[in-house]
Amino acid sequence: MAERQSYDVVIIGAGPAGLTAGIYTARARLSSLLIEKVGIGGQIANAERVENFPGFVEGISGLELTQLMHQQATKFGVKTITAEAIAIELQEDGKKVVKTEAEEFIARAVIIAGGSKRLTLDIPGEKEFTGKGVSYCATCDAPFFREQTVAVVGGGNAAISEALHLAHFATGVTLIHRRSELRATAIMQERASAEPKITFLWDTAVEKIEGKDFVERLILKNIKTGEKSTLEVAGIFIAIGAKPDTDYLKDILPLDPLGHIITNEKMETEVAGIFAAGDIRHDSARQAITAAGDGATAAIYAQRWLTDQFKS
Repeated sequence: MAERQSYDVVIIGAGPAGLTAGIYTARARLSSLLIEKVGIGGQIANAERVENFPGFVEGISGLELTQLMHQQATKFGVKTITAEAIAIELQEDGKKVVKTEAEEFIARAVIIAGGSKRLTLDIPGEKEFTGKGVSYCATCDAPFFREQTVAVVGGGNAAISEALHLAHFATGVTLIHRRSELRATAIMQERASAEPKITFLWDTAVEKIEGKDFVERLILKNIKTGEKSTLEVAGIFIAIGAKPDTDYLKDILPLDPLGHIITNEKMETEVAGIFAAGDIRHDSARQAITAAGDGATAAIYAQRWLTDQFKS
């Protein structure tokens, strides 16, 4: 193991919460490391258009929004690495060791903003055809399905957003939902209903994904009647929600029954010097703007805690 690098603050996760936290800690002249395991932006980077983030009257893509945030954080001195945090070790002197598979970092304070992992259907064919017609990101993969038919699984805002984006490319989009009504907000439902390329399959579950080299069809089951059917599609986009990325924290932080980190209004956890922000914390509103607010709050109180704890 190479010599450990030390930082005032290590921030885990580069979505709106982590990026905002980095802007604030760096502007406070705290040495700041941002660790992101996949790509800058988090879940919102997949959003085709964000219309409710203040300041963008005509809206902005989630990717562009978070890229701007990252540029701002970098401008103030935040260092970013691509790695996955796999453990946090507490030291007797109050400092923390943030561990990745390749490196370890010493942190005076830690802000956890790792967001959530996408949920999977866990059905035959899903894993085998991932990248071959099974996708979890329409913004990433929609252009591959021009002039083809696709399906979206889910009933929330994420599923509707995926379906609307796919409608720009595919000839038809079937939205499959286990219930008889959507969970998405009214305005998102209105947009989906107004899009002629989108059709709905209610009370239906996908039981199997089939194909040869790529996805060719879905085996469906009506939840109420048990009737089986087949849907011919070139792709399936799965948008059924997410779980907080906190498996590695179970031994050091109190979590709620769903795995979210419990914090107070200052974003403090029960472990001094560890803060949490964004979708990963209990009772998050799961919005980009509230995540950014969490990140700012966590950074402000982390700075105050550091000032008190390490006065020397």
